[in-house]
Amino acid sequence: MRPPAPGPDFSSRSVPRHLARGAVGFGLLAGAIALVPVAGPASLLAAPLALIAFRGCPTCWVVGLAQTVSRGRLERRCEDGVCVLAKADPHPTRTPASGVNP
Repeated sequence: MRPPAPGPDFSSRSVPRHLARGAVGFGLLAGAIALVPVAGPASLLAAPLALIAFRGCPTCWVVGLAQTVSRGRLERRCEDGVCVLAKADPHPTRTPASGVNP
């Protein structure tokens, strides 16, 4: 198992779960703004709930979506002071001779 990458992690366990969080967040944000003529400024109280669903802000949600989609597919490799993104090995512990994980 690889150690987690340093820095903030906004990803979810799965893409559908992340998309559901986005739907809740954007729904709350749109509802907070759209209901101002009907419910008055009290409807803006839904906006902080949207920020909780986004885990910060809509930009944080988008970054988390990218992290969720790329989790396990990309890895950073550094050689001689140069770091690049590369496709991750899907089976890093598999041995070629046996074909099974140790």
